[in-house]
Amino acid sequence: MIMRYLVGFVLGGCMLSATVLAQPAKRIVALSPHSVEMLYAIGAGDAIVAATDYADYPEAAKHIPRIGGYYGIQMERVLALAPDLIVVWDSGNKAEDISQLKALGLRLYHSSPNRLEDVARELEELGELTGKREQAKQVAADYRAQLMALRLENEHKTAIKVFYQLWSTPLMTVSKNSWIQQLIDVCHGQNVFYAAPSDYPQVSLENVLLAMPDVILQSAEKGNVQGVDWSAWPEIPAVKNKQIYPLNADLLHRASPRVLRGVTSLCEALDGARGSL
Repeated sequence: MIMRYLVGFVLGGCMLSATVLAQPAKRIVALSPHSVEMLYAIGAGDAIVAATDYADYPEAAKHIPRIGGYYGIQMERVLALAPDLIVVWDSGNKAEDISQLKALGLRLYHSSPNRLEDVARELEELGELTGKREQAKQVAADYRAQLMALRLENEHKTAIKVFYQLWSTPLMTVSKNSWIQQLIDVCHGQNVFYAAPSDYPQVSLENVLLAMPDVILQSAEKGNVQGVDWSAWPEIPAVKNKQIYPLNADLLHRASPRVLRGVTSLCEALDGARGSL
């Protein structure tokens, strides 16, 4: 599930939506977990009539009908729902599905937040489309203020070598153009695989040993956390000093206001590792 979700988070230019509605959207199909979270955050969650797999926050989102996932969208069901707005995810939905929705004359908003700052912008744009302008502006302002505070709090801390264990089998991590790299940057971490040629590279245990990270961060899914026995590599400073931290993947990997909680947990982990040096 992790890699299916993270496929959309590659840094680069973001597509601004030119969507204009005569009336606020009242029937929304949201085709990503992060857009569902955004809509609830601005008070528009009740307008969502369908969502995709893994859209599970807040609790109310678990009861929204599902109409597909990364593997494709059930077009007949979408049409039957008669939505007045569909929130698509350019790099997380199938391109042919987005093209078909557009060809059918449906109103689309392209939600592709590739940078931390994009979350606030999209909150405001969704507020305009749903008639929740003032609430969205406030949520976005709070988000920007908290993000700035986190950056200021961590910018002068000692840089510390980080290995982010995205998955265990195969062993995968993140590099400079990944979504996770931005979170590491906020916390003033030094990603040991920053310069890798791909965004989510596969690495070996020997690669990690050579990199000698001070801290290992893991997305806290059972298959990932239990997939590598790091105790077999006591030469690694993170292992020697017991600086291995499982972190909530949803807070880290979803581009919603909750990502700031993920950043906070990541920064706290790096602080813990700094204290062990």
